[in-house]
Amino acid sequence: MSDAKPWRVLAINPGSTSTKVGLFEGEGCVFSENVAHAADRLAAFPTISDQLPYRRDAILAMLSNHGVELSSIDAFVGRGGGLMSLPGGTYAVCGTMLGHARAGANGVQHPAQLGPQLAHEFAEAAGGRPAFVVNPPDTDELCDAARMTGVRGVYRNVHLHALNLKETAIRHAASLGRAYEDCDFVVCHLGGGVSISAHRHGRMIDGNDIVGGDGPMAPTRCGGMPVAGILDWLDAGHTVAEARALCMKTGGFVDLVGTSDAREVIALAEGGSAAAARAWDAMIYQVCKEIGAMAAVLGGRVDGILLGGGMAFDQGLVNAISTRCGWIAPVAAYPGEFELEAMAAGARRVLSGVEEARTYTGVPVFRGFAED
Repeated sequence: MSDAKPWRVLAINPGSTSTKVGLFEGEGCVFSENVAHAADRLAAFPTISDQLPYRRDAILAMLSNHGVELSSIDAFVGRGGGLMSLPGGTYAVCGTMLGHARAGANGVQHPAQLGPQLAHEFAEAAGGRPAFVVNPPDTDELCDAARMTGVRGVYRNVHLHALNLKETAIRHAASLGRAYEDCDFVVCHLGGGVSISAHRHGRMIDGNDIVGGDGPMAPTRCGGMPVAGILDWLDAGHTVAEARALCMKTGGFVDLVGTSDAREVIALAEGGSAAAARAWDAMIYQVCKEIGAMAAVLGGRVDGILLGGGMAFDQGLVNAISTRCGWIAPVAAYPGEFELEAMAAGARRVLSGVEEARTYTGVPVFRGFAED
C-alpha cells in the first residue's frame, strides 16, 4: 500500500475506570477523548472481559456524538493485554489473540485485555477492516543473561510500559536524525508503575517486571525487595495474597505515605513530612540506580536517557535524575504518554507497507533453557 494516503485509525486504550479513544488521520489527531465508566457498573461484571459490551456501547455513543461512522475508519488498534510473551511490533488481531485476551492467558488481569476485543468488534462492524495491537505490555525482547536468577527454574520475566517506552525512543531517535534501530537508549516510564529499560538497536534487551515486585518502587508498587525480608513479613502473619497486592496495588507510596498520587507525596514532603520526603527521595534514588544498571547492560554506550510518564512533568524529579545520571548520557524528558499516538503509528506503518503485521502464535518467547 502507498504511504501517501492519510489513513484514518481509531486507537483504543482501556483503563481501570475509563477508556481513552483517539481518532487519527495521517499523523494528526482529529480528536481524543477519555470515555468515563461508572465504577459501580464496572464492579458488577464478574470478569474484565464481561465489561466488553458496556464499554463498546459507551465508545460508540461517543463516536456518534462526534459524527464518526465506523465505516469511515481504515483500521482499529487496541492496547494489548492478557497475552503470552511476544517480540515487539504490530500484530494483527486473530482468533488465538482474542481467546488469550478474553481469558487473560498470562495470568495478569488488566483492562488492557479489552483492547484487542474492542478493536476486533469495531473492525468487524466496519465491514471487516484490519484490527491490530502494538507493542503490548507482554513484549519480551530480553537477552538470555537478563533472564537468569540464582535458582534453577526460576527466571526473570518482563512486564513493562513497552508501548510508551518504544514510542519515546522512536521519537527521540528521530529528533537526533537517526533511526531507533541505530541507537542505544535507557528509557524510563515514570507513572503509577515505573519501567526502566535498556534498548539496543531497536530491541528492549533488559528491564524490570513491574507486576512482579522488580525494579524501583512506584506509587502503587513495592519494587524490588529482599527475599528474606518478605519471608519475615509473611512469618509475621501476612498472607501471600497481601504480598502479591504489594507488587501492583498496595505497595510503594500507598504503603509508605497512604496515597498513590505523586503530587500529594511531593506536597507532603514540602510541607515537612519526613516519611513523604524519604519515600520520594528513595524512589528517585532507586530509579537512578536502575538507570545505571541499564547503562552497564549497554556497555556504557548510551545515546540518551529518556524520561516519560506522568511523574516526568515534575521538574524537580527530572533535575534530580539529570544530576545523578547526566554523566552517563544526555537526559531528555518526554512528560506524559504517547500511547494512543504510538498505537496509531504502528497501524499506519502496516497500512502503508513500511512494516509487516506480525502473527500472534500464543507461544511464549521463552520457555526455559534446553538444559532445564
